[in-house]
Amino acid sequence: MEGGKPSLALVYQAVQALYHDPDPAGKERASLWLGELQRSMYAWEISDQLLQLKQDVESCYFAAQTMKMKIQTSFYELPPETHNALRDSLLTHIQNLKDLSPVIVTQLSVGVTYLFMPPLRYNNDISSMPFLIEILTVLPEEVHSRSLRIGANRRTEIIEDLAFYSSTVVTLLTSCVEKTGTDEKMLIKVFRCLGSWFNLGVLDSNFMASNQLLMVLFQVLQRDETSTNLHEAASDCVCSALYAIENVETNMALALQLFQGVLTLETAYHMAVAREDLDKVLNYCRIFTELCETFLETTVRSPGRGMGDLRILELLLICAGHPQYEVVEISFNFWYRLGEHLYKINDADLHTIFRPYIQRLLHCLARHCQLDPDHEGIPEDTDDFGEFRMRVSDLVKDVIFLVGSMECFSQLYSTLKDGNPPWEVTEAVLFIMAAIAKSVDPENNPTLSEVLQQVVLLPESVHMAVRYTSIELVGEMSEVVDRNPRFLDPVLSYLMKGLREKPLASATAKAIHNICSACRDHMAQHFQGLLDIARSLDSFALSTEAAVGLLKGTALVLARLPLEKIAECLSDLCAVQVMALKKLLAEESTNGKSADPTVWLDRLAVIFRHTNPIVENGQTHPCQKVIQEIWPVLSETLNAHQADNRIVERCCRCLRFAVRCVGKGSASLLQPLVTQMVSVYQMYPHSCFLYLGSILVDEYGMEGGCRQGLLDMLQALCMPTFQLLEQPNGLRNHPDTVDDLFRLATRFVQRSPVTLLSSSIIVHIIQCAIAATSLDHRDANCSVMKFVRDLIHTGVADDYEEDFEVRKQLIGQAMEQHGQQLVTQLMHSCCFCLPPYTLPDVAEVLWEVMVFNRPTFCRWLENALNGLPKETSGGAVTVTHKQLTEFHKQVTSAEECKQVCWAIREFTRLFR
Repeated sequence: MEGGKPSLALVYQAVQALYHDPDPAGKERASLWLGELQRSMYAWEISDQLLQLKQDVESCYFAAQTMKMKIQTSFYELPPETHNALRDSLLTHIQNLKDLSPVIVTQLSVGVTYLFMPPLRYNNDISSMPFLIEILTVLPEEVHSRSLRIGANRRTEIIEDLAFYSSTVVTLLTSCVEKTGTDEKMLIKVFRCLGSWFNLGVLDSNFMASNQLLMVLFQVLQRDETSTNLHEAASDCVCSALYAIENVETNMALALQLFQGVLTLETAYHMAVAREDLDKVLNYCRIFTELCETFLETTVRSPGRGMGDLRILELLLICAGHPQYEVVEISFNFWYRLGEHLYKINDADLHTIFRPYIQRLLHCLARHCQLDPDHEGIPEDTDDFGEFRMRVSDLVKDVIFLVGSMECFSQLYSTLKDGNPPWEVTEAVLFIMAAIAKSVDPENNPTLSEVLQQVVLLPESVHMAVRYTSIELVGEMSEVVDRNPRFLDPVLSYLMKGLREKPLASATAKAIHNICSACRDHMAQHFQGLLDIARSLDSFALSTEAAVGLLKGTALVLARLPLEKIAECLSDLCAVQVMALKKLLAEESTNGKSADPTVWLDRLAVIFRHTNPIVENGQTHPCQKVIQEIWPVLSETLNAHQADNRIVERCCRCLRFAVRCVGKGSASLLQPLVTQMVSVYQMYPHSCFLYLGSILVDEYGMEGGCRQGLLDMLQALCMPTFQLLEQPNGLRNHPDTVDDLFRLATRFVQRSPVTLLSSSIIVHIIQCAIAATSLDHRDANCSVMKFVRDLIHTGVADDYEEDFEVRKQLIGQAMEQHGQQLVTQLMHSCCFCLPPYTLPDVAEVLWEVMVFNRPTFCRWLENALNGLPKETSGGAVTVTHKQLTEFHKQVTSAEECKQVCWAIREFTRLFR
């Protein structure tokens, strides 16, 4: 380099120009000068100094890149006595810079790997190896880190870089194992590092298939004396390798090695079982399951041939036979997937091949579901074993089609009928029968009828858990009761006994609810009995959920009574709840203490929600009078607890179902309800009032006489809402308010768009929506996007309504005013703020804008794209001009919305 060694200040100035000079000629000059510096001898020392100074990301990145390049291409420039010092210096830089930028650490680590390779081949000094291996383990993990927003272009570069060096890394790890032999700590580090590179998916599968490390892995797993920690690291590594070859055809050599290697572990599994080493047993089961997951498609496509060898299913069934249920649970996801595959293919011959395996699995599951013989009371459903049984129930439902529901149900029943099994076996069999009862055809089925008959005859002396599960089974057989109404009386009589016993009460209430849902017409004659239970609900030991379920069942039956009886019966059903609320209000006014009314509000809500009689046009709704009578108590309760968000939410929920129950029949409540909502909201802006407002707009928005009143309500609710959302971080801190505000606005768009579009409030609502498009909250963002989409759509959809031209004109004015801002904000939000699952919603909005006015949208999108940053702060290219042009073309030439969605998905990856 002419003129000798340049000063650090000059180098720093050139780096700044390279990344930040607005003049392209300036950038070009800086690039040429820095290129010359990199080729000179001074580059070693200057890079080292820049990394020590750690002044900013740009200078460190340049120095790291230079150092890597020099080691790769000009290592001969350094005298041998400096090699160790350079290696130690780089390790120190990595340690100091690891929090500044993973990209810099990548460059330095690759350089260090090159430095390590020659010494490892020629001597045994591995003192610095553990630290290097740690770095090489973390590197691949960092590439896909959520917190690392380096963009798809840079990420692809790094992955290509890592892929290029991957064989070097594996060779380094192999040399390391050769030098350290059986050093356990080093082997653990090596296996973790290898697993990390497998997970990244960049290892050459042919290179790995013949690599010694693979042999070492399986040797470690076959050895009985392998320690727990080393066994786990080796198991994790094999699982990562199996996951990495998901596409078996393109990784055939490695797939075969892994397939054969795993099959050799069966003996080791049996040894671990004999030694009662549960940790190792679980590891082997993980490996066997991952093997089955990887070769699932091969197994289904060519069962019993080549790598479709069904011995891999035998391995899983051997694990299923282990006495600990945690072992079989590992394989559940595979059995789900196998069931799903076979269901889609729907080939009778294939079903025949796999049926015996599923039969054996079900047999094992039934045994695993057995409670301990000394268990007392009912089965627990909230502990680990209870959750396992629930997962078994779900799995059985998903794979039962392979065996046949009826065949399986009959076999299970015959084990009870023909034998005299201990209570825990009986209970487990009943539990599996309950899981499949609904999938058995109830038409003319003598076995089902016999089971029902026998179950309701069970004496009260049997174990409490057997009674509990038999009650659940009866609840699952509600369709059978509906087809055979002669069973209704004995079934109800059996369930009434259970309802009176504390441990069985909640399960019984759920069964009664199921019977009411399935046998609504038959249950009408028993309504008085249901009413008696509902009146004395709290005399039974019911969970909150079970009590509400019973009331739901009662309401479903109530709706099937003759219309003239419904009003009186509904009044009776609500009376207990209303009396309780009145009592609470009276107590509060006398002693000033406020008690929680939510139990009674929830019970009223479920009654209103499920009392849905069929009312002909012109008939007065039978529930109208009852709801008018109850309104004052609800209004008073709302006032009394107006500061408590939880209670107000329950009041609003109750009112929502009351309004939905009678529809337009609640007109007399509209004025007082809206007045109270607006009044309380000014002081306590609970978002549930906005939601309730959306229900009122949905019910009354198309009634000409109500539109102005509803618009006044919207405007009155919007003012405090905007004040709340305009606070610092207001949108982020109040996502429920955002969600409910835009539900309300959307209902207006759907029911009376012209009323809303002609009002003065619409400008503020649109501005708020544009600001809220960047909000990373699933429900809130969904509501905002739906509002904007539906709003624009009203100007697109010519639904032959007479106001279409007016709507189109109003939307045109709104788009003229806000269109560019909306498109710019949407592009910025989906590149920098929103998670990928929100992108289909963004695409729908952009699609509607484009359909409304394609030429103008093309211009808006171009402006929005020009405003996006083209480089990261570190100077790496985020998006090229070609990629911008391509994206613009894909979107603007799209012929359906999903094409816009695909384009956005690909484009936003450049910024993640």
